[in-house]
Amino acid sequence: MNRAAPPAPEKKRLTRLDFVLFGAVLLLVLYAAYRVNDVLVYNWGWSRVLNFIVLYDDETGTYSANLLLYGLAATLRLAVWATILASIIGIVMGYWRTCDNLTVRIISRGYVELIRNLPPLVFIFIFYFFVSSQIFPALGIDNIARDNWLVNTTAFRIMFGDPQLLSNFLAGVLCLALFEAAYITEIVRAGIQSIGKGQWEAARAIGLSHTNVLKDVILPQAIRKILPPLAGQFITLIKDSAIVSLISVQELTFLATEVASTTTKVFETWILVGLMYFVLCYSFALLFSRLERRAAKARR
Repeated sequence: MNRAAPPAPEKKRLTRLDFVLFGAVLLLVLYAAYRVNDVLVYNWGWSRVLNFIVLYDDETGTYSANLLLYGLAATLRLAVWATILASIIGIVMGYWRTCDNLTVRIISRGYVELIRNLPPLVFIFIFYFFVSSQIFPALGIDNIARDNWLVNTTAFRIMFGDPQLLSNFLAGVLCLALFEAAYITEIVRAGIQSIGKGQWEAARAIGLSHTNVLKDVILPQAIRKILPPLAGQFITLIKDSAIVSLISVQELTFLATEVASTTTKVFETWILVGLMYFVLCYSFALLFSRLERRAAKARR
């Protein structure tokens, strides 16, 4: 039997309130520009800052990436690796939060409460100065030969950046991953616990083991509820990556500080950097929204 197609969603139209809000935002922007231009007597100079995005070489007549684009690439690199590591930690800890074993529940609960109740800045300083300064030398990361064939490759630079800054990059990844994993833990826990206990009992009643119940019954349903907040957490991690500039990780915010101090064009630099963050985060938001719609259609 053919089911009737769902009605198309009604197109939204702009109302008077929308135009009033747009006008208020425009007036606010114009007022801010007036305060900067006339009251602070600020001389705008966008060209000096734009040169730090793309540099034109007069001799060769070619364009090349400059500091801010390198910083943007480092920020994206940090976010990707930190998300992968944070997801692994968060899934394990989230599952432990729902286990019957008291020991693993205490460990996971203690980890979540410790991270969530510490300011990010304090956590990063503690981790960087007291933990990574002991872990990385013990692992020999600081002594990796820079001319090693595994390190001195294009693929390594794309994935990890400059080999000379590998320790700082790994410290930034671990800081972000451990911090964000606490929130992913709660997302995973809520997703698992959102599945009714009746499904656990029904699956065990037909003879499935605890592992098979989790793998074949619970997780496929929980993942649908977990993915949207995980996508939002990835975007949050991109913005939170700015804080690792305080431990000299050369991502976008760190290099923007250098550009602002070099050019003395503070407003232009930070407006431009804000736009770069916005474009990056909004692009991923659109991508995740499209993936969610496709997944919703596939489930119908």
